[in-house]
Amino acid sequence: MRPSVFRGIRLVFQKELIVGMRFKAAWSTIFMFALTTLSCISLALQGAVLEPDLQAALLWTILFFASMTGMDRSFADEDMSGTLPALKLYGDAQAVLFGKMLYALFLLLALSLFVMLLFFLLFDVQTASLSEFLAVALAGICGLAGAGTFIAALATGAHVKSGLFSVLMLPVILPIFLPAIFLTSAVFGGEPVLLPHLGGMILYDLLLVVGASVLFDYFWYEE
Repeated sequence: MRPSVFRGIRLVFQKELIVGMRFKAAWSTIFMFALTTLSCISLALQGAVLEPDLQAALLWTILFFASMTGMDRSFADEDMSGTLPALKLYGDAQAVLFGKMLYALFLLLALSLFVMLLFFLLFDVQTASLSEFLAVALAGICGLAGAGTFIAALATGAHVKSGLFSVLMLPVILPIFLPAIFLTSAVFGGEPVLLPHLGGMILYDLLLVVGASVLFDYFWYEE
């Protein structure tokens, strides 16, 4: 990438961060959804201990739907406010894509830290290896950020309803979502993480980012 693109990525990320801090609706919606879900499930279980596979499935399901409550706004807010044409006119496509993707990653990292701390506390989860769990979590979060940013752009361009965002996301994220549950279950159960599965997640993350980068130019400049 050209140096100007890296500068554009930084500016787009800073813009997203400032707007996000000033208008906290997306942040509060995501975090309140996660907190409410975790609290209700914890109260319903009444201290019962879940099997590792159920713990893993529950954790990633909460992360998936919590992220979906805010990531669809990545381009929708600018489209509704009328600033999207100006961003298309003055913003480099790659800078916009990766700047928003970086902000989505930052948001998901904050959400995941919040969810995982509460999850470990409320459900008494034990991990065989914290480093392996963090590697699996990071691979899954990167996939969510990359796919979510690009699907949000496509959904805005097609003028579809925000409820369709999750439907479009699910088939794209399944190759990351299912291995993440499987590997997280292995960590919770005291088993070693299978490196081919983790490598497959990382490879799919890279394919998502590269594919989004190639296709985004056609979307961004189409008229």
